[in-house]
Amino acid sequence: QSILKDLFASLSIIVDKPFMIGDFIAVGDLSGTVERVGLKTTRVRSLSGEQLIFSNGDLLDSRLRNYMHMTERRVVFTFGLAYNTPTERLAEIPALAKTEIEQVHGVRFDRCHLKSFADSVLSFEVVYFVLSSDYLPYMDAQQAINLGILRAFEARGIRLAYPTRTLFVHDDPARAGRGGARP
Repeated sequence: QSILKDLFASLSIIVDKPFMIGDFIAVGDLSGTVERVGLKTTRVRSLSGEQLIFSNGDLLDSRLRNYMHMTERRVVFTFGLAYNTPTERLAEIPALAKTEIEQVHGVRFDRCHLKSFADSVLSFEVVYFVLSSDYLPYMDAQQAINLGILRAFEARGIRLAYPTRTLFVHDDPARAGRGGARP
């Protein structure tokens, strides 16, 4: 029964073409480039180089993502600024991010917002689209955007936040006489 399931699955792969040789696919937390589709199994080469072998039946029973059919790639990233950043500087960040992103070829800016007040940072969320499905243009764009934003921040004296904790020590005179800590 398992062999028939895989045989029908391979026929379905050939007819329906959910992926083809050369496509980059992801199945669960495994991903790679399709190298071969056989009668029983499909062989995929992972990014780290090992060969992944999926039974065709299991492959089609899984949620499969085919990245080769993307026309563009949506990118979401965040960064945090220090709480002592002046409000007028914070208000400039969305326009600054838009300017830096629009200078990068092959991308389309979507939005930038002050998203949340986190433990140690004022968190901004940025969304843009890479007008290609390929991974390398995405990483090239992200690097160019990161460097552009860092340069713009540096020129304006805006500092990225890092985890901090402020400790307030309260001197309690009532405890001082009972063996409590003294300043």
